[in-house]
Amino acid sequence: MKRTTRKLGALLLALALCLSLCVPALAAEEDGLHTAARQAAAGARTYGGASQISWAVWQDGEIITNGTMTASQDPDAGDSEQLGAVGGRLYGIGSVSKIYTTVAAMQLVEAGKLDLDKPVTTYLPAFKMADQRYKQITVRMLLNHSSGLMGSSMGSGLLFDDPSEAAADRLLERLAVQRLKADPGAYSVYCNDGFTLAQLVVEAVSGQEFMDYVRANILKPAGLKETYAPGDGFGDRADIYGGSDTAPLPMDCLGVLGTGGLYATAEDVAAFGGALTGTGLLKQASLDAMAQPEYKKGLWPQEDAPDALSYGLGWDSVEWFPFHQNGITALVKGGDTQFYHAGLVVIPEYRMAAAVLTSGGVSTYNELAATQMLVAALKTQGVEVDETPVTLPEAAPAKMPRELLKNAGYYGSLLQYKVDITSDGKLTMNYLGMDVPAQEFTYHSDGTFRDAAGMACLKFVKESNGEVYLYQRAFSALPGLGGLGTSNYAAMKLPENKISPELQKSWDDFASGTDILPMNERYSSQVYWAMTAAAQVESAAEEGVPGYMGSLKIVDETHAQYAVQIPGNVGRDGYDLELRRDEAGALWMYQSNGSVYMEQAAAPVLSAGGGSARCTIQPDGYARWYKIGENTAGKTMAVQLPKDAGFWVYDKDWNVAASSVVGGDTSAALPEGGMVVFAGDPGAVFRLTFS
Repeated sequence: MKRTTRKLGALLLALALCLSLCVPALAAEEDGLHTAARQAAAGARTYGGASQISWAVWQDGEIITNGTMTASQDPDAGDSEQLGAVGGRLYGIGSVSKIYTTVAAMQLVEAGKLDLDKPVTTYLPAFKMADQRYKQITVRMLLNHSSGLMGSSMGSGLLFDDPSEAAADRLLERLAVQRLKADPGAYSVYCNDGFTLAQLVVEAVSGQEFMDYVRANILKPAGLKETYAPGDGFGDRADIYGGSDTAPLPMDCLGVLGTGGLYATAEDVAAFGGALTGTGLLKQASLDAMAQPEYKKGLWPQEDAPDALSYGLGWDSVEWFPFHQNGITALVKGGDTQFYHAGLVVIPEYRMAAAVLTSGGVSTYNELAATQMLVAALKTQGVEVDETPVTLPEAAPAKMPRELLKNAGYYGSLLQYKVDITSDGKLTMNYLGMDVPAQEFTYHSDGTFRDAAGMACLKFVKESNGEVYLYQRAFSALPGLGGLGTSNYAAMKLPENKISPELQKSWDDFASGTDILPMNERYSSQVYWAMTAAAQVESAAEEGVPGYMGSLKIVDETHAQYAVQIPGNVGRDGYDLELRRDEAGALWMYQSNGSVYMEQAAAPVLSAGGGSARCTIQPDGYARWYKIGENTAGKTMAVQLPKDAGFWVYDKDWNVAASSVVGGDTSAALPEGGMVVFAGDPGAVFRLTFS
């Protein structure tokens, strides 16, 4: 709703793992599969704007088609394509890493060392939280996203060319001061911290570092030779780019391996998925357990319509369209870092798997492309998959019951909405803080509100927890990529929070007039790179939700608490917020997930002094930010870097003008009105000279 809130959101966002059942395919059918795979890959690359895409389809122990397609960074040059190149290039696979973590946990269950339904504290006695309900969290709840944890305590976890795993090492410390946003087991909502915690459980139970366990017990038995951690020293990775820049960025490193940090080729990811169609890594009982609809154990819409999410253990979906509608089990996992995106689809019954990996792009498109590849592969086996789009049930406009008027009001999730309803059955949904046109719906005889095209509908559901949810259903067809269903809770009605006008104004002023600076991110953090994108997010002049700042309920002058409980994906990554002022009167913002910010106005002006200066990182480890004033603007600053440290220079529009991290710079021309930040370990000393 406000500039700072949206900048913060951009920062955080810029802040998901024998015997053949088929007869051999005919040569003509194989050609059809290759063509279908190329077309699906091209569609995913185009829709997502990926700079490079690699794909592989595995069947019964072999890669039956694969390839790589690269979009030239030169707008006047065409795309290049490489087919059948086994090995390919390496990509970050993001949250597909969670399936490797799940397999590790299930192996330990089979060994009798781990019980999914025992509390996490059984295996991690040091795990504590400020909310006593944490004692109820089981290992199963980590794997099915129902732990109730806030979501992502991943500060200094998204890095450039730095394999530090400090983000995982510090998780218990960060969780120790947090509360839960829901009762353990109440509902499944995507949770990164749950899988980092599961990684720690695997390490504690096995007595091995996570990657050592994965190499010995997953990669080696499955014959996977092109899967790595960021610190493994591999080469031949797909380049990543920032925006329209033509120069590639340094290596993308995630310090939470079990949550999203692995690298692999498309062939290795497809073969890993293929290994989960047999009993080489896990017994059938474990594979079946992973494929169970775990999401049904908690709060979830009671609708028989396809949705992109239907959680199993580790899997994002165990009821994926169109296979589920054809009586075929398909298991799906997507993964996204800031720069890489991955999709894995596995069909156990037919011993098939497909992986699509991209630099740039969108994981959902990759999943859809992998789906189309498998549809084509099944066709070569004489198995036809009906992909008829799922339409809304028949209904006609009708008189709306007056009791539905009470559902008007404010709704929250990752976004905030104002819902207006008139007595003649018209519903208008306004997106708060976004330059998005309002959507209009009309009441129909089945109790839903439908858009004019009859393609999407909304309805209100009062759930067992007493909350009112805005349910949405739709189906999108993408030429060349098939269809994707939506059937989920889009938002929860925000309870009225009456506060004084003075308190409301205080938070409104903070949200609309305070620019913030990240203070405790590692020098190599991608958050510093994301400052550019965050600054380009413009707020719309829309009203906010009274008593709230985004999805945070205002408690008093200095505290706001995460207020929504929504299953699926839109209720993820919450945090509580505290504002403090230091001795000098500077405003600081502390998030319960461990991130710390300071108002930009409190940054001092960089002084060139007598032509040289020193900047020392203090014992608190906070970054040192400086404004570039008139006396230093236009000068060139040379920096003598200490070990494990770096600097970033921004112009007045927050474009990165120089950086030791992404540019290897040791000096920088200082732009007028810009900012400089130095970050490193406590005690690190930067020696500066100006000319």
